Amino acid sequence: MSKTVLVTEDDSFLRETVKAVPEEHGATVLTAENGDQAIQTISQQPIDVLLLDIFMPVKDGYAVLEYRQAQGLQFPVIILSNASDHVSQEKCNELGA
Repeated sequence: MSKTVLVTEDDSFLRETVKAVPEEHGATVLTAENGDQAIQTISQQPIDVLLLDIFMPVKDGYAVLEYRQAQGLQFPVIILSNASDHVSQEKCNELGA
């Protein structure tokens, strides 16, 4: 059975590059350019994994994590970001990533 992966990244080159990997392994890959689009996608259909950038326009990755947590959703989240400071890491962990 094919898994559904949502890639949320505002940079189109990175989004398409990241998208290629799960596609090569047979996953259905959806994409979002910002956190608002990610939340819309998540609210409309089930996903199995979220690959998530943190710093994006409209709504950031933290807003997506907060939405996921508020809705009680349990799919795994992998953070794809240059936010490597301890505070950002801790915030992502607290929000279930």
